[in-house]
Formats: sequence, C-alpha cells, structure tokens
Amino acid sequence: MKKLVRTAAALVSAAALAVTGAAPCFSQSMMAANAVDTNGDDWLHAKGSRLYDMNGNEVWLTGANWFGFNCTENSPHYLWSGDIDDMVREIADHGVNVLRLPVSTELLYNWMIGDPDPIESINPNNDPSYPFNVDLIKEDGSVVNSQELFDILLAKCKKYGVKCFIDIHSPESNNSGHNYGLWYGKSFEANNGKNVEVTTDVWIETLAWCAGHYKGDDTLIGFDLKNEPHSKYGGAPIDAIWDDSDAPNNWKKAAQDCADAVLEKNPNALIIIEGVEGFEGHGAWWGGNLRGVAKYPVMPKSGTSQIVYSPHDYGPKVSDQSWFHKDFTEATLLDDYWRDTWAYLVEKDMYPLLIGEWGGLLDGGDNEKWLGLIRDYMIKNHINHTFWCLNDDSGDTGGLWKGVQFGTTQGADGKIVGKTTIDWDQVKYDTYYYPAIWKTSKTKKFIGLDHQVALGKDGISLNDFYVNYAASEGSNLDGGKTSSGNPISSEDPKTTTTSAVTTTTSSVTTTSTTSQGVSNRVYGDTNLDGEVELSDAILIMQDLANPDKYGQSGSDPLHITSQGLDNGDVDGQKGVTSNDALTIQKKLLGFYDKLPIA
Repeated sequence: MKKLVRTAAALVSAAALAVTGAAPCFSQSMMAANAVDTNGDDWLHAKGSRLYDMNGNEVWLTGANWFGFNCTENSPHYLWSGDIDDMVREIADHGVNVLRLPVSTELLYNWMIGDPDPIESINPNNDPSYPFNVDLIKEDGSVVNSQELFDILLAKCKKYGVKCFIDIHSPESNNSGHNYGLWYGKSFEANNGKNVEVTTDVWIETLAWCAGHYKGDDTLIGFDLKNEPHSKYGGAPIDAIWDDSDAPNNWKKAAQDCADAVLEKNPNALIIIEGVEGFEGHGAWWGGNLRGVAKYPVMPKSGTSQIVYSPHDYGPKVSDQSWFHKDFTEATLLDDYWRDTWAYLVEKDMYPLLIGEWGGLLDGGDNEKWLGLIRDYMIKNHINHTFWCLNDDSGDTGGLWKGVQFGTTQGADGKIVGKTTIDWDQVKYDTYYYPAIWKTSKTKKFIGLDHQVALGKDGISLNDFYVNYAASEGSNLDGGKTSSGNPISSEDPKTTTTSAVTTTTSSVTTTSTTSQGVSNRVYGDTNLDGEVELSDAILIMQDLANPDKYGQSGSDPLHITSQGLDNGDVDGQKGVTSNDALTIQKKLLGFYDKLPIA
C-alpha cells in the first residue's frame, strides 16, 4: 500500500428500516442472546460528527481491513490456510466490530451479470468430510464461487456479531490495483466474454446494483465508493480533483452522483467518501485530502445523514513526510497536517470521520510514535476507524496477523477435528489496536454494532450495552460519556386514531377532524412546523427510543405531542412505530406520492 504526498495545483434512514414494521421490544435476556439477528434494525445514520443507531444512541465503528476480494484470487487472503468460521470467530473475539472488505468493480460487474468469478480451491481435498472450509464445498464437491463466498462471509459475520462494508479498491481485479488513482479508465474481460471498459456509469451501476441486492441484510452497512483517489502516479491519465465542476475526473461530483444512485436502492446505507491527493496546492496522502469538503461538500438529494468522510493516514515507514521531520507531537501533527486536511470535520462537528486505513510496521521509533498519537487522537475525538490490516501480506504495513495455520487431530470418536491457529501480532494488537476498539470501561467487554447478537465470545450486543452497561460504567467512547442507557420501551406508543375525510394535494394529505381539534393536518409533520422533513422521522425514533425525554410528557422542549403522533401515523397501521419513520423517509425519496400510504 504505497502512499505518496504529491503537491497538486438527511434521511434518518438508519433509524427506520426495522423491516418488522414495529418498534423492537426485547427482554434483557433476549438482548444478550446469541441468536442470529434478522430484524433489519442495525442501520446507522449521521448527525453532526457522530454516528447513531435507530434509537438515537451513539455507536463507534472500530474495525479492520481484510483484503483479497479485490485481488485476482477473488477471496479474502488466508482462507487458503484458515477455516472461514474459525477466522471470523477469532476476528469477533478480538473485538473487531466492523470489517472493511476491499473489492473491485470487475468483481461486482460479474456478480451483477450473474456470472461470478471462481475462486481457487481452499479445501485441499475438495472434500466436505475434511474439516477445513467445509462451508465452501458444495454437495457435488465443487468450490463455491466468489459471490457465494461473499454471502457465506456475511452469514458468518452475522453469526458472530460483526458488521461489514465494502470498498471499491480498484476498477479491475488486480493485486496492485490501488496504485491506479481513478474510479474509471481501466478495462477487463467479463466472464461472459465481453470486453468492459470501466466508465463512471459502469462504476455507479455496479455499486447501485450491489446496494439493491443486499439492501435486506444489515450486516452490510455501507459502501466506501473508491479507495484513495489520487494523482497520475500509478498510471491514471489525469489527477483526481475535488471542485464544483462537471469534469469527468472531479471526484466530488462522481461521489455525489454515485451516492444518489446507491441511496435510491438502499436509503439506509452509509456512504463512505474518501478525499483526493491534492487540493488547491495542498498535498496529502492518497485519498487523504478532505480540504475540499469545506468548500464543496457532497450533497446527495436525500440529504447528508448517510455521509461519512474517510481519510487514510500513515506514518513515516510507509512514506516519510515533512511533518515527521521534527520532534512531532499531536499538536504539531494537527497544525502541520491533520487539522486542515481532515480533522476539522470532527473538531467543528460537521461530519463523521472514519479513518479507513491506519497501521504500519513496528520499528521502535517514529512509526510507533505516530501509531500511538493517531490512536489516542481517534479515541479522544470519537473517530471511527478500520485498521490496515488483518492479513500480513501488505508489504509496507504488515498486519495484525503474523500467520494463519490449519491443523487436524483425531477426536476420541475417531473423527478428524480441525482447528485454525492465528498468530496475532500481540505487540501491535495490545499496544496500538486494542486500546482503540469500543469496549466497556470497567469490565472491558467488546461492544458490537448488532442490536441482538453479541460480538464474539466475551463481547456484548448494542442493546445489551445500552441496557446493562452504559449507565453503570460507560465505555471508552469519549472517556465514558454515553447515553443514559434507557432501554427500548416494551410498550407500544399510545396514540388516538380518529375517523377522517382526506383531501389530497400534490405533496401532502390534509384532514379535518373534531375529536382532537386538528384541522388541515399535514401527515408526516410530527414536530408541527408545517413541513414534512427528515426531522419528523427523527422525532418518531427519538420518542420510541427515549420516551422520558421525547415522549408526550417528555422533558425535551421538542418532545412529540399528541397531534404530532396523529400526524406521524402514516404507514396504514394503527399506532406510531419505526415503520412510520421509514414511510416518511420513503415519501421524501419519492417512493410514495402522498401520506398516509393506506
């Protein structure tokens, strides 16, 4: 992962998609259960510089990269020497709550046309009776293809409480494809024999297809639209730029167009947008320059509630930079590089950040000094991150793993038993990664992003944290400052429904009724400001998650009222639930012509 610095001249959709159509209610024992989550309630959304779950509780994405789907092997690396179930379990047991999975546009294109790439044999005997990656061997003895493998990986992550997002690492499948700085301009031969040029339209089409195909699985929570847009270094014909033009190499416009297409297919997905290399004469790491956001922010049609900006940052062992040529500190790094390049987005509470890549070799010197400084800065400022990387075959950074081996023994019953052994780099993990992953303050339990499924063997689910730990001990999020820990209400919101005669206009439906004294009601307008906006969906979810604060008798000045509840009952079912919030959002996206929908 060679990086160079070169100088160059509001949907609340996460809150909404509880596909059951009702506010989820769980006993504490259910919240801590390890049953596979099928509720579709784990989508996230942004507000200011923080990410929140459907209940308005803060979350912290603290994960790692596992590359290989972007390469010609078409599978995560080290599945040739480790069992997929064992490996995902170990990942969860070590507190990784989200995986960034690099892929290529070529890979997604072949999935889209229904002709997925094959993968190499990853069971030495192609034999389901041999206890090694048996999940990847079909009944006829053949190996699953790359999309089937991806689906199995998602299922394993769901099983162990790990979330994922994909990253378009390169246009074509290429083990060195990250060197190419644009999202378009490469060609490949598709599996149907067609020669495909990756244009901006093809890149958008494949991502939108993927968003639509997986929109029902909240294990895949987002899309990193393009890895490290940068300069001509690496073979691109022109630099990636960030401005307000219609130039084909304008990354800001391409990202905005792609975000619109993805969110049309799945309005709940996080859209993760990296920077460029150069902006108005200021250089940065590849993909690390987010100065342009202050001047030209990405503005999807549906709002910015799903936008997360994602710089990459590295130390001097990857490529030495001017800001390392001193006795550098957090203060000097901020002044010389971090603040104006990306940190201002969090310091000014503008947008969430996710450091998509950080990591590196242990040198006993400046590289480790930098690792400690960026680790501490991310912890103090609640910056989401995915460490580069798990697998150790990244030449200039190494990984959290030193190696992976699979062995067998004979059990007491005579059957062969398999076990994967991962040799973790304990110094790198213990010193630099472990302190920066989300966990409870005292008991040090890893906190997952799934509301029901605990993260690994000793971790907890998101509901378990907010019900049983947030108020009592908190977490390492912002030094332990968390929400009050109020559990999700076990009672349906109480609403009064009246008979009414409706009159439809071009945008809203009004009604006249006498039982509540409401006239000219604007369906969807829960905060009674006369408009149907994203804030109305937010208020429903806040009421459901924290009725003491946002309910009819809530302490917050902006709590929901009885009339607001009547206005918000728009999904055709009696009573206001999270599905009403989703219905309002879909109306804003154009899925419905009017409210209520039935």
